Amino acid sequence: MKVQENSALLKPTRLRSITMKEELSTLIKAQYPLIHLITPEEERAEQAVSRIVQDNTEHRRVFVWTVTHGIVEYGQSRQMTQHNTVSPEAALEWVVRQKEPAIYVFKDLHPFLDGAVVTRWLRDAIAAFKGTEKLIILMSPIQQVPIELEKEVVVLDYPLPDLTELNQVLSSQLQKGKNRRLDTEAREKLLKAALGLTKDEAEKVYRKAQVKAGRLTEEEVEIVLSEKKQLIRRNGILDYIEEDETLSAVGGLEELKLWLRQRSNAFTERAREYGLPQPKGMLILGVPGCGKSLIAKTTSRLWGLPLLRLDMGRVYDGSMVGRSEANLRNALKTAESISPVILFIDELDKAFAGGAGSGDSDGGTSGRIFGSFLTWMQEKTSPVFVMATANRVERLPGEFLRKGRFDEIFFVDLPTPAERQDIFRIHLGKRRSDITRFDLEQLAKVSDGFSGAEIEQAIIAAMYDAFAQDREFTQLDIIAAIKATLPLSRTMTEQVTALRDWARQRARPASASVAEYQRLEF
Repeated sequence: MKVQENSALLKPTRLRSITMKEELSTLIKAQYPLIHLITPEEERAEQAVSRIVQDNTEHRRVFVWTVTHGIVEYGQSRQMTQHNTVSPEAALEWVVRQKEPAIYVFKDLHPFLDGAVVTRWLRDAIAAFKGTEKLIILMSPIQQVPIELEKEVVVLDYPLPDLTELNQVLSSQLQKGKNRRLDTEAREKLLKAALGLTKDEAEKVYRKAQVKAGRLTEEEVEIVLSEKKQLIRRNGILDYIEEDETLSAVGGLEELKLWLRQRSNAFTERAREYGLPQPKGMLILGVPGCGKSLIAKTTSRLWGLPLLRLDMGRVYDGSMVGRSEANLRNALKTAESISPVILFIDELDKAFAGGAGSGDSDGGTSGRIFGSFLTWMQEKTSPVFVMATANRVERLPGEFLRKGRFDEIFFVDLPTPAERQDIFRIHLGKRRSDITRFDLEQLAKVSDGFSGAEIEQAIIAAMYDAFAQDREFTQLDIIAAIKATLPLSRTMTEQVTALRDWARQRARPASASVAEYQRLEF
């Protein structure tokens, strides 16, 4: 049973894909001389260019250049190469000399764009193409445009396969297997599981699932998802995070939990029909060790959405000009392709500290990364929920904190006495089935000023002491471990105080008791 094209499942991604292809078709019709098509899928992009040419012009030919074979007409054998066109300079010279209307696709020309001769030939080609039906398409996975060509080139991101294209891949694979029919629900699950993969990756994953199980059914979704996680990890910038803990593993923070629970169905069609916009994201500020990262991870379970962690440290790559920007662009494109999804950025203050003023230290790379990310956050229409955490608000660029960038900014303070009792109950309950022998009220009292992470470490330290003496740990062991610990709130008093003062007027408290007090005060 095929997925119908008018299915609500197919609409969002299909529209994005059609828009890009229509734009490419328009540029070709309008005789734009230089187009930069960013994609790792050469064959699929070539087929799209060929189809556009066939649909709109009968007399244009398509030629493809590679550094290994030179210029070959599309669809012809690689042995049918044009003589002496392996070097990019010779290939561009040959292109300029041609009189017939044609499209010339240059694959992976970016390593040669630093050369003055190649850049000059491209500029000569652009000048020579005026009034003709000739154009050059640069095709590569990396965006790299010399400053000399910035005013001449149009940059397009070729999208990953949408559900319609993946449906064709799945149908083709089913024809080769034992079960040639799937009900609509099973098909949609298999298609959604493959979103974010290239066409080749989807074919391989479906093939693997079929080999392992003997047939493709709804039960093989986990095989597809497992392979997809590996492919995302191979990206090196995004991590697919799986969290077993639920929101109940977080002590306190009831105001923040309520906000998250109210939005647990925010990405459904029912929410769109109600007239609600898709949530953009949230920023969680607070004292280190108070559960900010755990909140982000457990939200994935609460909302039933995949969680991708963006490691900004891996984005920066000085090996090649433009590589860092390409890394960020590819990571965001991957996140969008499997949306709805939660994009988690831990310690945002370290990732973007001073981003706009880094021109002297790294040639402006950090500034460009920062600007690209802000623009994406402002303009994104895909359901990617950005969940970011930060410890040092003074390090964050002001642009992050303005209204509209995030739906809400929460402040997570040190736990209150009631919240400390809750935290002790959670961590002791993980380690012992019966915790009635512990006086949680006393433990909460002696741990004043401790964060949730420090409370957990005090329990662990008490267990180690008792284990070394071959006995069960007790209330006194925990109290002794607490007394022996100097919490962060005392070693960094000035920083914690400054953060509280800033958050009092600019952020929403995550604790219900503090939020209620502020409402009464207002």
